[in-house]
Amino acid sequence: MTTALQALNEEAQRLLGMGFRDLSTEERRVIKGLIRRAPVSRRHAPHREPVSSFGQKLADQVAAVGGSWSFIIAFCLILVVWIATNSVLLALFGARPFDPYPFIFLNLILSMVAALQAPVIMMSQNRQAAKDRAAAEHDYEVNLKAELEIMGLHDKLDALRSREIADLLAQQISLLQEIRNREAAAQSH
Repeated sequence: MTTALQALNEEAQRLLGMGFRDLSTEERRVIKGLIRRAPVSRRHAPHREPVSSFGQKLADQVAAVGGSWSFIIAFCLILVVWIATNSVLLALFGARPFDPYPFIFLNLILSMVAALQAPVIMMSQNRQAAKDRAAAEHDYEVNLKAELEIMGLHDKLDALRSREIADLLAQQISLLQEIRNREAAAQSH
């Protein structure tokens, strides 16, 4: 094993209790970052995202519009106007309704909109889920590194505390020896 791989393996074993090769990709990146003292977190950069195709951009726009209150309100208004026009207004003026009750043509249009809108929204949701997965993986890396760094800080604080306690004990022992020596000198005189 090379010394770099050996260092990675030792650090992984010390921190996570597993060999470097047994770690996930994210955990390997964190261990490498710890050894290099490199930051793991990064800013979200939209320019790093893969270029979206026309269809993907269209799916995102349809999902954004189709999932908004303005779309729901506008669609309800269209339905009310359609039903009012075909059931009341045209009958008042003696005209024959173009889609009489039970509004079969309206049902056809609604079915077509639903049939087209549902898969397009699902495509957009799948893309968003992929982005969310990538963000969650990054969050895991950052959280793991933070946890490992905190553990390292605890170890350093414990070592400092132990050293301070040892120093205090050494001072107390020397003071006690000095007191004992003074008492022994006082008794001998």
